[in-house]
Amino acid sequence: MTKPLSTDAMSQQHKLERLQTADKQHFIHPFTDSKGLAEKGTRVIERADGVYLWDVMGNKLLDAMAGLWCVNVGYGRQSIVDAVSQQMQTLPFYNSFFQCSHPPAIELAQKIASLAPAHMNNVFFTGSGSESNDTNLRMVRRYWDLKGKPSKKTIISRVNAYHGSTVAGASLGGMSGMHEQGDLPIPGVVHIAQPYWYTEGKDLSVEAFGLQTAQALEAKIIELGEDNVAAFIAEPFQGAGGVIIPPVTYWPEIKRILAKYDILFILDEVISGFGRTGKWFASEYFDLQPDLISIAKGMTSGYMPMGGVIVSDKVADVIKQDGGEFTHGFTYSGHPVAAAAALENIRIIEQEKLVERVANDTSPYLQSRLQQLAEHPLVGEVRGIGLVAAIELVKDKSLRQRFDASVGVGTYCRDACITHGLVMRSVGDTMIISPPLTISHAEIDELVTKATQALNDTYQHVKTMA
Repeated sequence: MTKPLSTDAMSQQHKLERLQTADKQHFIHPFTDSKGLAEKGTRVIERADGVYLWDVMGNKLLDAMAGLWCVNVGYGRQSIVDAVSQQMQTLPFYNSFFQCSHPPAIELAQKIASLAPAHMNNVFFTGSGSESNDTNLRMVRRYWDLKGKPSKKTIISRVNAYHGSTVAGASLGGMSGMHEQGDLPIPGVVHIAQPYWYTEGKDLSVEAFGLQTAQALEAKIIELGEDNVAAFIAEPFQGAGGVIIPPVTYWPEIKRILAKYDILFILDEVISGFGRTGKWFASEYFDLQPDLISIAKGMTSGYMPMGGVIVSDKVADVIKQDGGEFTHGFTYSGHPVAAAAALENIRIIEQEKLVERVANDTSPYLQSRLQQLAEHPLVGEVRGIGLVAAIELVKDKSLRQRFDASVGVGTYCRDACITHGLVMRSVGDTMIISPPLTISHAEIDELVTKATQALNDTYQHVKTMA
């Protein structure tokens, strides 16, 4: 006999049903099959603290995705709440148009410049990573116009890259599913191969594959003509594409090519910035010299929406000194409340030495513990750097053979993770994690234990389908 629900449980159930009904009727979710979601019902998250979430039914989940790659300092930071509240009482909003500014935006620009690579001392503020990459497209084309090279308009990106979901951002990204909706990419954006050895390396060694995919950039520059290429845009590691970490031979060869040709380098650090790799910026981790860096997410730890572009002196000097009016911007560029949240977020990261903690403590521990999952019969590869990692689910480990897409292994594993109290994202059959930088050893142990339980459940499921 089914045990009857308690009064509290009935109240929670009624609350959930009410919210799910309203959600189904009024809320169109991003990157979601609305019909499928309506049939299944939304998971409604009600509160959070540290690295944990609770839904309206009281279920506790370890958030191994830090929201959406962004809650670097963890949930429940009262000092950020206080900073936001105080700023709202002082100056809740003013724009940065019309020759105006305000202290939070000025101080944040100065602070970010102090943390960025030494040759990058200016910041253009946006509301998101997508807006940051829209800004990059506008800025690099304006730069070349001012340099007397107006034909340099084309931007080279990579297949399966993610640079946002606005028209420009989705075009710069290389995801075919996004391009199919909206007649994308827009003109002036082309894509080259991604450095995804596990799926595409075939019989090449990791090192040889890294060189080969990097050299695709030079081949594309030559094909298009250097005088027509404005910039190359790339993520240090491809996040939404499946935590694709380039082979060690890849970035040095890209650096050689970029040094040879007169094009700009845009590094999309929306995910990797503000400590994720154990450095403030992944440009330092991979020893890169970008001309523009896209930022967002960990900039405020998601407490307020905000993004930006860190601009090199080379580009900023031309835009500021020779460009006159730069006819681009957003109502909320440098929003004072968002800037206050970012300043306090950065203060916490510095005070608690979270970047150093990732580099010297939690990253080595997490990556070591995750490697133990590589022995699982369902796991073909575990890879990661800093506090980001991927687990490849495969049918045959020796052949790197995937399951048929109809099996839905990644989706099943993702749902099994939720059953065991863990949020882990699936990209196809690749499971990915990116936990808060505050995660402890005990919480990492819990993450790995719950991931193992989910993998076991998934393995039993696929065996029944054989």
